[in-house]
Amino acid sequence: MKRAWLLVVACSLLACGTAEEPADLVLMGGRIVTMDASNPEAEALAARGQELVAVGSEKDVRRLIGPETEVIDLGGALATPGLIDAHAHFLGVGRAKMQLDLRAAADFDEIVAMVAAAVAEAEPEQWILGRGWHQEKWSSAPDPHVSGLPYHDALSAVSPDNPVMLTHASGHATMVNSLALEMAGIDSSTPDPPGGEIVRDASGRAIGVLRETAEDLVAAKLDREWDEVTVRRMVELASAECLAKGITSFQDAGSTFRQVELLGRMARAGELGPRLWVMLAEDNETLGEGLPGFRVWREGGAFLTVGAIKRWIDGALGSHGAWLLEPYADLPESTGLNIVTAEELRESARLAAEHGLQLCSHAIGDRANRVTLDVYEETIAARPDGRELRWRVEHAQHLHPDDIPRFEALGVIAAMQPIHCTSDGSWVPLRLGDRRAAEGAYMWRRLLDSGAVIASGTDAPVEDVNPIPSYHAAVTRQLPDGSAFYPEQRMTREEALRARTLDAAYAAFEEDIKGSLEVGKLADVTVLSKDILRVPEEEILDARVLYTIVGGEVKYRAGSSP
Repeated sequence: MKRAWLLVVACSLLACGTAEEPADLVLMGGRIVTMDASNPEAEALAARGQELVAVGSEKDVRRLIGPETEVIDLGGALATPGLIDAHAHFLGVGRAKMQLDLRAAADFDEIVAMVAAAVAEAEPEQWILGRGWHQEKWSSAPDPHVSGLPYHDALSAVSPDNPVMLTHASGHATMVNSLALEMAGIDSSTPDPPGGEIVRDASGRAIGVLRETAEDLVAAKLDREWDEVTVRRMVELASAECLAKGITSFQDAGSTFRQVELLGRMARAGELGPRLWVMLAEDNETLGEGLPGFRVWREGGAFLTVGAIKRWIDGALGSHGAWLLEPYADLPESTGLNIVTAEELRESARLAAEHGLQLCSHAIGDRANRVTLDVYEETIAARPDGRELRWRVEHAQHLHPDDIPRFEALGVIAAMQPIHCTSDGSWVPLRLGDRRAAEGAYMWRRLLDSGAVIASGTDAPVEDVNPIPSYHAAVTRQLPDGSAFYPEQRMTREEALRARTLDAAYAAFEEDIKGSLEVGKLADVTVLSKDILRVPEEEILDARVLYTIVGGEVKYRAGSSP
């Protein structure tokens, strides 16, 4: 009888998998920060399949090394939970690799030269596309200009036979040439569309810059629904970029039903690099038709989830599109642009609540944030589980002081991008004035001290998807000239890492499978050459990604291609 009982136990242990089965992957020889409060630091970890099976001492983990186990000696490097980008644009990252990169252009003349070079290589009528220009970062203002924005004449002169569309770094304005204006039917008599602006000079002439929804007048002439070959190429390029920079999960801030269908096929085929959590960017009518019976949850081994609806309430601060309670300090005739009305947002809130999705609203200006919180509060107050909806404000860049405590009170997550603070900080007081900038711009410390959750991202391709400069920005708020932008609002190093790991996972209802290194969770790990929690501030930016591990698979190692 005793022998039979022992056989049953032995068979049971073999069936469920014992801790003594060899691991597929072991990491040791470095510092492992887990973000698990019950076991904050470990010497080694082991993965079998996609999951972690051991996180603890090197002695214990060594027992799981078998003849087929891949053992990585960290050589003193830092291993953290896989880094999550809590707000960026996945296909946009790939698309940016397929067009002109204007981020480093010193001035408008350099952009004109880049377009001229692209035209020389293009066929007539072929579109010339680019992204990344920012008038506040040019060494000198163009001549002539309207509020720092150039006239299209020089651009048109070098591209008479090619339509040109160059997107602002923020994505909330576009510079086009005369041919593109002609194709879109834009002239001095064309009215501004709702939520947009055709920038004109004092005589009423359209200078070639389009803000917010006015961009769509030209963009409509492009094929916005890319063919499958093009989308797959975008995914390939975005995956490689993310993996090389340590990103294991990516919260995509806006894709269509059609794009999600293709991403689902790629997830099930194992063709995605990082894991994707997607916000649906469709209008309310399309959502109402498409959401019944629609569910994409942890497809392809937890590589794709559709978790939210995305809405844009306003534009960007850099393009004077952020919706403000008071006029711009440097454009007193404007308070910005409202893109989606409160009524439209209420309908999105109804759809999100009805279909079990989060609502993620782009709100940069203080008025946009207030309107968003007001609509959220109506829904949250009417539901017994309201505070647990984890609805989000994407960006939350400029807040009225009265609205800061509302995030914690409502359980609303602030999905913020620290790199925007240091990238834009030198000109933010020009837009807002010193008082409003000091009391409401990038309020990380006040939000955290109030009990709110911050999930951190980059907004790529607006900024580089690289998490290291963003982490450095979070803990230093250091501007390019070495000064600090209201440094009292800095995060601690631990808070900045948590915003990139466990709190980012929490912001997507994924803390049960990712965000910390714990047995049973996904074996998603980022390994860095520098201990960013301990090295001097000036060394943080020297940190490089050594390994990016997704589901126990090394998808990137330094010195090789993803």
